[in-house]
Amino acid sequence: MATSLGLKFGFEVRDVSQGPFGVTYPTFAGFIAVGWLIALAVFDTRDPHVIGDGVLEYQRLVRATVLAFGSLAIASVLFKWSMSRGFLAISFPLGLVGLLASRRLWRIWLARQRRHGKFVSRALVVGGLEAGRRLAHKFNGDPNTGVQVAGIRVVSSTVSLPPAISVRDESILVANSETSVIDAIAESGADTVIVTRSEQIGPDGMRELAWAVESVNAELMVSPNLVDVSAPRMQLGRIADEQFIHLQRPQYAEAGSAAKVLFDLVVGGMLTLAALPILAAASIAIKLSSPGPVFFLQNRIGKDGKPFHIYKLRTMVAGADTQLSELLDSQGSGDEPLFKIDNDPRITGVGRLLRRLSIDELPQLINVLKGEMSLVGPRPQQPEEVELYDHKAERRLTVRPGMTGLWQVSGRSNLSWEEAVRLDLYYVENWSMTGDLVILWKTIRAVLGSDGAY
Repeated sequence: MATSLGLKFGFEVRDVSQGPFGVTYPTFAGFIAVGWLIALAVFDTRDPHVIGDGVLEYQRLVRATVLAFGSLAIASVLFKWSMSRGFLAISFPLGLVGLLASRRLWRIWLARQRRHGKFVSRALVVGGLEAGRRLAHKFNGDPNTGVQVAGIRVVSSTVSLPPAISVRDESILVANSETSVIDAIAESGADTVIVTRSEQIGPDGMRELAWAVESVNAELMVSPNLVDVSAPRMQLGRIADEQFIHLQRPQYAEAGSAAKVLFDLVVGGMLTLAALPILAAASIAIKLSSPGPVFFLQNRIGKDGKPFHIYKLRTMVAGADTQLSELLDSQGSGDEPLFKIDNDPRITGVGRLLRRLSIDELPQLINVLKGEMSLVGPRPQQPEEVELYDHKAERRLTVRPGMTGLWQVSGRSNLSWEEAVRLDLYYVENWSMTGDLVILWKTIRAVLGSDGAY
């Protein structure tokens, strides 16, 4: 639907009547649509395992679309087809945007259905009791995953097991190794089996398990026990009859690529021009509401630990920094590298409004244009906070800090420090341009909803 609309709009805007080979442009657009659909099928964009969650679905859509239109553009040059370049220039971006928007709408619809218990798989976890409990907490608490743990079949245990456990007020079946997988599937009503301890089952056991799952027409999933590694970084390989998962290197270098820098400069420049009227109005409000400067400069730590000055609109009373240590000590959070004061008394009335709308962050576009920050990346922190980093948190400094990041759109200031670090590490190790675009879109939604802003 989105493909045909994009092509139709491009045809009408350009007002062209005849395409290559003497066919009309509506007919030629039909050929392009067929090729586009074939490209989408080749990239498996309707794979049920990627639809509805994550950025992999969007990445496949973008790659398939670029392949389809790129191949057409190259063919037109090589074979000197008489074709309107404006037609492609309009149809390609409009079609891609329409395709991504339609998938987004389907995700919203699917999420609503899953919240009502529809299109949700019931899973039997085969492995350890604690691994099953962990997956149950993660899956059963988030309907968007589309998976609900209904039972746990423990591979081996030296202690007696309860017949069921309670997770999020739900009773989950627990079966020991004496219970067959088929019986456990029947008792739990599962249609999917998730294996978390394949090494304890062994090659022969895995083969028998696969046959048993197939016999009851259920799906089989095997967890590689890899934490926070995106699917595109994993490739299945085979050496001497042994299966391996090859992990590509973390995407630190790609997160600082020329494409990302160019994107920051172009989009950051446009956003700066658009933000000038808002900054002017906010500056007047700050000046009239409280004594002190309009802008606030603060030392932050950037890529590779290099310090820089971050620009913000002043939202606190003058001299607020001198009160920070006392306030942190009073709430007992001075030893955590995330300096945030609950119900901060230093924030002015105008400042509270600016923070809720995230207008106070707009001057950081200057840092983006200077190359000190990126539009998307881990948030830059103060030197005192960085001094509290452990070896894991230090990896946040391998990329340029950003105006917004993954943990901001996943809960923003409501997250714990440990969860914030985990999300930042996932970002720097699994970076992609598609992921940046998704984070920017979610940032707009988070700002408009003012969820967790501070």
